[in-house]
Amino acid sequence: MKLSELKPAEGARRERKRVGRGPGSGLGKTAGRGSKGLKARSGGKVSPGFEGGQMPLQRRLPKRGFTNIFRQTFAVVNLRDLAGFDAQSVVDETALLGAGIVKNRRDGIKLLGDGEIDRALTVKLSRVSQSARAKIEAAGGTVEMISS
Repeated sequence: MKLSELKPAEGARRERKRVGRGPGSGLGKTAGRGSKGLKARSGGKVSPGFEGGQMPLQRRLPKRGFTNIFRQTFAVVNLRDLAGFDAQSVVDETALLGAGIVKNRRDGIKLLGDGEIDRALTVKLSRVSQSARAKIEAAGGTVEMISS
């Protein structure tokens, strides 16, 4: 067998559909789109949520509540996540982002007290829970609050 003798398998390749090329092609005039209507037009596609003229579900359902545009969301870190840091090291936003503990800082990072800590760390974050602060200070570390 030579490279020039290679052929694709039977039925693996098909010619492209040439639409709108006269009545002899079988796909002339309306080009396989039928006659009239939304789907016969260029750019005509049914938008998601369209229910054929029936009132769409998102308009039928009652609207409740509101969205607080001033809401703040914090990236959450637990004390057990700080086990990889050495004693006397500074734990701040750049250190947590660099270590991959936090992927996105959002409106700041909050440290929660879930887990134990056995080494003295200097924590510099925008929010720290009371239980986390107590455990860090009991281990000989310090907590500094920074404005985010």
